[in-house]
Amino acid sequence: MKVHRYEDASQFYERVKDYLLSQEALHFLLLGISNVLIYNPKRYGEKLYLTTVETDGNIVAVAMRTPPHRLLLSKIQDFAAVKAIAQDLHLTQSLPGVTAPMNEAKAFAETWRSLTGQSDQLMKKLRTFQLEKVQPISSAQGNLRIATETDRELLLRWYEAFSLETSGSVESDPKRWIEHTLQQSTAYIWQDKIPVSIACRGGITPNGASINMVYTPPEYRKKGYASTCVAALSQTLLNQGYKYCFLFTDLANPTSNHIYQSIGYQPVNDWYDYSFIENNVIDVSG
Repeated sequence: MKVHRYEDASQFYERVKDYLLSQEALHFLLLGISNVLIYNPKRYGEKLYLTTVETDGNIVAVAMRTPPHRLLLSKIQDFAAVKAIAQDLHLTQSLPGVTAPMNEAKAFAETWRSLTGQSDQLMKKLRTFQLEKVQPISSAQGNLRIATETDRELLLRWYEAFSLETSGSVESDPKRWIEHTLQQSTAYIWQDKIPVSIACRGGITPNGASINMVYTPPEYRKKGYASTCVAALSQTLLNQGYKYCFLFTDLANPTSNHIYQSIGYQPVNDWYDYSFIENNVIDVSG
């Protein structure tokens, strides 16, 4: 079993694409980030971790990290690869956490804990979904439009509110996100005289596109805006030629899970999101 690191995103993608595409809906996040790294290499900065673990020339695991974000793992064929990745990372960097399919995440968190002495905390239980056809729903009033330069202040406010609500902090640089979003025209606003909801097109795969940052301010909730916005964006993406739409949900939010399934999203797999925490030892020997 060998760990192979890649400096070039294109070479990495060429090596892993068949493995990841064998379960495209499960791996849409890794595929989407790979696409960004190829066509917008400065998006995630430097010190990327792009790795395969192979046995007899066959891939058994794929790992990716775009600091400061958590480690991402693919579906793993041989769980001995978990230890190989953990040992390889431990030699060069610390980790804030891991996001991976449920069993892979649990195995890596346990391995990292035994290797480093750090504690781990399960932050979220997530579920991946795939849509092939939008189901008819009762639509809220308004229309879908692409966010423009005039929405810059609104995007900043909503991005920060979304981040605080979903993760408790604003981890990424909001201004950098806004610049990318406006340049790529990936933010879609549901407008009912005024902006009331947002959904963004995330990473793309060879056959699909993901949706993320679905947010409706509290004062506009329970009016059908979010479900209508996501349904309209999903149909827009299908109309653009994508065969599938993908998204993650937080299993702690039954409302969003119900909304997405009513639109036509089907569950694919569960993911766990762990944070790693340093254990501070206080010397009282005096």
